[in-house]
Amino acid sequence: MATQTTVRPNLPQGVGRLTSGWKMFIVVAVAVLGFGLFAYAREASDGMIVTSMRNTGTMGGATWGLYVVIVEYFIGVSFAGIVVAAITRVFRIGELKPISRIAELLTVGSLMVGLLAVLIDLGHPIRGVINMLLYARPQSAFFGTFTLVAGGVLLSSLAYLYLGGRRDAAIMAQKPSRLQWFHRLWAAGYTDTEGEKERHRQVMFWLSVGIVPLIVIALSTEGLVFGIQVGRPGWFGSLQGPDFLVLAAASGLANLVVLAAITRKVLGDSERIGTAPFKWLGRFLLGASAVALYFMIVELFTLLYATPENERLLADALLRGSYAWIFWLSLTLMVTGLAILIVQAATRKWQIAPLVVASIFISTAALAERYLTVVPSQTHGMLLPYQPGSYFPNWVEFAVVAGLYALGALLIGLFMKVFPILPLLDEEVTADA
Repeated sequence: MATQTTVRPNLPQGVGRLTSGWKMFIVVAVAVLGFGLFAYAREASDGMIVTSMRNTGTMGGATWGLYVVIVEYFIGVSFAGIVVAAITRVFRIGELKPISRIAELLTVGSLMVGLLAVLIDLGHPIRGVINMLLYARPQSAFFGTFTLVAGGVLLSSLAYLYLGGRRDAAIMAQKPSRLQWFHRLWAAGYTDTEGEKERHRQVMFWLSVGIVPLIVIALSTEGLVFGIQVGRPGWFGSLQGPDFLVLAAASGLANLVVLAAITRKVLGDSERIGTAPFKWLGRFLLGASAVALYFMIVELFTLLYATPENERLLADALLRGSYAWIFWLSLTLMVTGLAILIVQAATRKWQIAPLVVASIFISTAALAERYLTVVPSQTHGMLLPYQPGSYFPNWVEFAVVAGLYALGALLIGLFMKVFPILPLLDEEVTADA
């Protein structure tokens, strides 16, 4: 019986159980990741020339392309996850507690994928990291963004996830399984005494208080990377910081809604993850999306009204030129997603399926908006006498980005099989799953 228990661990939430559906997911994700690695191997071997990126001006292209778009998008997604987890603990919002670990995991996974995209965009990642350590300027917005995201937010989020899971790890470590060593390592001697629980509550509370302003500063600094470049029409302006923050909240909340819905479906636990957390997320998403749409409209009017010739070239490219289809698609998706949220809020009938659809629309719109932030200002409206350029990602860039998405999905999928993705309930502690 002991041997049988070790082979088939009787752990809650499907931990340690490899179902056929999960195996199929792993096969597909690994295949996509492998294709992405193949594309990146070609890029690392032949250089960035295999991508569609070219120098601005003389070569009529863009030096920041899809990789930078993905950096901005995923680092933005990480914002909402850790903020939701933090406010859940600080304000003791019980309805959000079931999805708090999902939010923490979304933050960690998004930051890892975003930072990997930074390294991929460098072309020579090892040389880039070494040069940053040797020649970095602390007053640079680039330096502040990278150090705050990598050294501050990621480490804080990992600490948050680790500390928040120690009690559950100690409980899981008492159950015989092949993963027992991992759970014991995570618990690291946790004994669940009243004094220890109180210390954890205090540490988690102050970590929650400190991590929110840290990530706000990090995202605002990320916006400053664009906002302080005076020679780029469409970038220079004081709205970049707030815009990055608001769009990050919208995209992060949208991804959290989708991930929570997928977790609910996979676990088959409609009681534990009921409609209550989705109501909270829906209200947050409604507010963030409304402000994000307002910023989009303000930015559009700024480009159109009494602007210099270079700004008008950029506006024409967005409204009627080569980027028009992305702009109007982004605006349509944002308005449609916001309309779905408004209807649910007005009727006070928050349904998960429409909320997921609205979240997908808003997340896609945020990704398109990030693309429109990064690319058009490099190809149109330059202050130097160059002709307008063009850029659109090729298969290498799409393959690498697909591999990054697959890697993020794998991280979350593997986590679900080694640790409970929902905080354990008392009945899960005492009863066999």
